[in-house]
Amino acid sequence: MNKQMRSKYGNRYDMSKADFELFVALWYQRSNLGYPDLHKCITKWLEMNWLSRNQRQLLMAFRSAGKSTIVGLYCAWLLYHNPSLRILVLAADFTLAKKMVGNVKRILERHPLTADIKPKNAEQWAGDRFTVNRMIEMRDPSMMAKGITSNITGSRADIIICDDVEVPNTCDSLEKRKDLRARLAETEFVLVPDGTMLYVGTPHHYHTIYADEARLEFGEDEPFLIDYKRLKIPILNEHGQSAWIERYSEAQIKRMKRDAGPNRFASQMMLEPRNIAEGRLNPDLLKHYDWALDYSKELKTLFLGDKKLTSVSAFWDPAFGSAKGDHSVLAILFTDEKGAQYLHHVEYIKLPPASKDDEATQQCKIIASLAKRFYLPSITVEINGIGRFLPNILRNILAAENTPCRVVEHSQTRPKELRILEAFDATLAAQNLYVHDNVTKTPFITEMREWQPGTSKGHDDGLDAAAGALLQSPDRSERSYAKGTYNWTRAHQPQKADANFKV
Repeated sequence: MNKQMRSKYGNRYDMSKADFELFVALWYQRSNLGYPDLHKCITKWLEMNWLSRNQRQLLMAFRSAGKSTIVGLYCAWLLYHNPSLRILVLAADFTLAKKMVGNVKRILERHPLTADIKPKNAEQWAGDRFTVNRMIEMRDPSMMAKGITSNITGSRADIIICDDVEVPNTCDSLEKRKDLRARLAETEFVLVPDGTMLYVGTPHHYHTIYADEARLEFGEDEPFLIDYKRLKIPILNEHGQSAWIERYSEAQIKRMKRDAGPNRFASQMMLEPRNIAEGRLNPDLLKHYDWALDYSKELKTLFLGDKKLTSVSAFWDPAFGSAKGDHSVLAILFTDEKGAQYLHHVEYIKLPPASKDDEATQQCKIIASLAKRFYLPSITVEINGIGRFLPNILRNILAAENTPCRVVEHSQTRPKELRILEAFDATLAAQNLYVHDNVTKTPFITEMREWQPGTSKGHDDGLDAAAGALLQSPDRSERSYAKGTYNWTRAHQPQKADANFKV
């Protein structure tokens, strides 16, 4: 680094010591390793962010790109420049974090520029934590490893490295993804006010913490790592060329894509957030809209935007119990005069915190208010199990509130998986299903993305309710009759016969 830049960055750079690129080059030379351009790119990016005081950084590179190796050298270089730093490594589990700390310890022991950094006291040189020779006494070690589920209360750090905190075991369910975000938020109480946070990893789920856009269906208003400086290196660049040609040839990448499958390859190697577990339903086939309902009293007609609606199907799949159990869901589906279907509202019923009514009455009151709000002429209630006594309660509440809505009882006799497949497969393939933007802010899209027949993972209550609405919706597809062709379906058209004849 030139003198002008060293002067610019002041006390963040010791002019008498090597810059990061030289530090890495010396290590590779000592280890008889090549220094690929990919690693040079990461090295320059890390050093520039450190010297520029960019305190929030995200490094995303494809699997086996050597990013953890470079980050380990980065930690060693930081301690080489400033032995008073405290670095905390967080990973999905303690073993992975300990591996990073052990790697940095070995670098400090063997690097030609860090021979005098090892302490004389062996107790300060452990496998999961160590303290280098430094001028001041501090409670926290120079570097420490912790799993993401560990207790870090009371610790303090100048730098926190979140190395692969997102793996399948920490993100393969909605509850785990929420817990991961909550635990990562705790790091703000460990990091000193002017500290640096560096995330290193690859996405393992569509709702990844590394996403550059908010996931509305997950309840996010902004990306989890908003305002983070990002370096993203997929295995193939924008020209389709290998990012590390010395190690990964075009043929090897093709074989990797074939063996890994499209979703896993896109997520782990191209850094495109996907659900690695192949879902059966594809929410990307849905069409989106944000039109409002408009009821014309004069025409006695309901419009959705400029679409004239001809039917509605509302299906309630009730449930009681804890938040981690089944959800009680009402799905409302409209159909226009051309047969297009609009999943306008999916209500995951949440009870008010303070109410004198029992749970069944509370739920029925919510359903009755939705019936009035969306002009529902009828609601179908699944009466299997606990739903058997709900229709009468709902009828009484609708009558008390003067809401003209019929209640239809329905008993399911076919397996849930078959119902969902039958309802969604053809409709999605035809791209005839529209969803309102408010539906994308519910768990419904997540359920679609993660649903796998034959497994018991995750929730599918919204899917089940929407499937009930789809299956009960009448077929109003627009029919057209060809002209000038041998089309036997013309027989369905009304015909006018000449009756003016003599017998």
